[in-house]
This record gives sequence, C-alpha cells and structure tokens, in this order.
Amino acid sequence: MDIAALKELYGTTPVKSTSEVKVDADKGFQSMLDSVMNLVNDTNSQIQAAHKEEVAFALGETDNTHDLMIAEQKANIALQYTVAVRDRVLEAYQQIMQMQI
Repeated sequence: MDIAALKELYGTTPVKSTSEVKVDADKGFQSMLDSVMNLVNDTNSQIQAAHKEEVAFALGETDNTHDLMIAEQKANIALQYTVAVRDRVLEAYQQIMQMQI
C-alpha cells in the first residue's frame, strides 16, 4: 500500500509562522479529495486482484495458495486502512461541526 496518499493530505496546507496565514480552500480540498479517491481506487484494485485469484483457484486454473493468501491479505489490509482513514475524516468533520463560531 502506498502511503504517499496520506503524505499529500498533510502537505496541502502551507503553514507559516506569521500571524496571517492564507490558504486556498479550493486547492486544498481538491488535493485532499484526489488523495482520498486514489486511496479508494487502490483499495478497489486490491480487492479485484484478490477476487481474480479466488476465481482462478476455484476454477482450478492455479493451485498456488500462497499467491491467493497474499492477495487476500493485501485486500484486507487495504480495506482496513481505508476504513480507518474514513473514520478519522468523519471524526474530524464532527469536531469541526461542533465548533462554535
């Protein structure tokens, strides 16, 4: 799994030591959205690869259980990672919505 997607999330908003920080909200949100979509697409491709391995094993096209288990574990870890990121994003959103202006 590529961790560059998370690195992009933290690298989108410039932080300056001055009292006035200007952030382009559209660019920051689009960058975060692209990172999340890349994460979802990567997870989907891992799940599809595991499904292909399962079908090939079930049809008797391959008898390599090692590759099957590796593909299934990759898909499982990718899905767990995606769910963890989703949970953190939802938690951050809920905290933002509870802020008083």
